[in-house]
Amino acid sequence: MAAAAHVPVMAERVVALLAPALDKPDAVVVDATLGLAGHASALLEHSPRARLVGLDRDPRALSAAGERLASSADRVELVHAVYDELPDVLSRLGIDRVDGVLFDLGVSSMQLDDVDRGFAYSRDVALDMRMDPTTGITAAEVLNSYPAADLARILRTFGEERFARRIADAVVRERSKAPFSTSGRLVELLRTAIPMASQRSGGHPAKRTFQALRMEVNGELAALERALPAAVAALAVGGRIVVLAYHSLEDRLVKQTFATLAKPDVPDRLPVIPAGHEPVVRLVTRGAEKPSATEAADNPRASSARLRAAEKIRQGRGEAA
Repeated sequence: MAAAAHVPVMAERVVALLAPALDKPDAVVVDATLGLAGHASALLEHSPRARLVGLDRDPRALSAAGERLASSADRVELVHAVYDELPDVLSRLGIDRVDGVLFDLGVSSMQLDDVDRGFAYSRDVALDMRMDPTTGITAAEVLNSYPAADLARILRTFGEERFARRIADAVVRERSKAPFSTSGRLVELLRTAIPMASQRSGGHPAKRTFQALRMEVNGELAALERALPAAVAALAVGGRIVVLAYHSLEDRLVKQTFATLAKPDVPDRLPVIPAGHEPVVRLVTRGAEKPSATEAADNPRASSARLRAAEKIRQGRGEAA
């Protein structure tokens, strides 16, 4: 039911950007953030000769995606893994090179809609927020164990929260009375700690803190920093990578990674670029593309999406031939 209702963000554009690299026999595309397989389904339908490797850290997402992709099961390999494990996954599958890679970052629709996972602040549920509920630290453990300075840092960095230190100090005071376990108590603390004027103009007072906790619990930015260059290294020449980001820090990391790989890896002052130091990719999108106003209105979760794409034009230094 959830899979049927799932609307993948900018799906037509994603397919259009990846399709040129998949129009050949035995093409392989990796959906590194499979979720409910909305993008994967569209890619398989458009490219009937392509094989898909789908990764997700959430076992429930993999199960739902498997049901959705059942009609193409002979062309699909689903793997329980985080996207920075891509090189190991491909090695285990005996795949040397792929032709497309997609990242659709952030929390999935299924995770947001399942209130018991603790991602949403609309109901009083356990503070979990793990994308893979079988491993790792929970949001409650972060709140109850991190020093105030570390809490403030993650709120400021991942949530871009102006009142990070005030919130962190309030959390430390309150947890000394009783540890945090559910979202309701945290939301009430945030309503008290954030000035009312900011709450009137800045949206729900819990939005930035919940985002920061989720990113910390799941190590999202660190994993992405490892995954992006690894994904480009896995591409065959002519292969394409597409990334949908929903947070300024993620988009900035994607932009910087692509920009670095799209330039020669030598000082600008050199009059001639030595062989083997040319750009590894060319940028396919001009800056970050955004969803149309119509899509953003129809699917509010798409409104903050930023899409970037690049095509591999030569093998990088140190890559196996």
